[in-house]
Amino acid sequence: MNALRGLGKIAQQSLRRNVCTTLACRSTYESDGKTSVTILNKEADAGLMINSYSQFGFRLNNDMVVIGPMAIFSRTVLSWNVESHEDINDESLSLFCAIEPKIDVLVVGIGDHTITPSFSKKIIDFMKRYRINVEVLGTEQACSTFNFLNAENRVVAAALIPPITMRVNEDDLMQKQIAISRTFEVSDK
Repeated sequence: MNALRGLGKIAQQSLRRNVCTTLACRSTYESDGKTSVTILNKEADAGLMINSYSQFGFRLNNDMVVIGPMAIFSRTVLSWNVESHEDINDESLSLFCAIEPKIDVLVVGIGDHTITPSFSKKIIDFMKRYRINVEVLGTEQACSTFNFLNAENRVVAAALIPPITMRVNEDDLMQKQIAISRTFEVSDK
């Protein structure tokens, strides 16, 4: 249990450090009614992938950290204005119906909550009206599914909510221990 607390403190410190240095996406409101968005990844051939996630948010393959729920597309990421899976409704999903080119698949990651048939049906029925296929999954599986479909150059989007709890296995603890021990190594250079 102490190892988990220690891992949690390290993750929080790392998150604070990375948030301060890598947050580049911002949306500003100007008095003339215009909204501007900074595009995160301007490389034409490199799509966005999700490298990792935590209770706080997500780390992308360009080392960007997104705090909280996000809407991610092949080359763009936006903050998604939901607090939990209970806030997913027609209004919060309408973003995915309005974009061009139209997406083939929407992957919805609802954190670590149990997926009920009635909840999935509500989302599927709404997206069916716009002829968009939907997968409703836990966030861990949703991240993997998004990465896989994006790597296949499918027109895919994901709506992801960070999980409340994290599963930590022995490999995670060992990797963190190795990383910590390397910080104290002295180079002969």
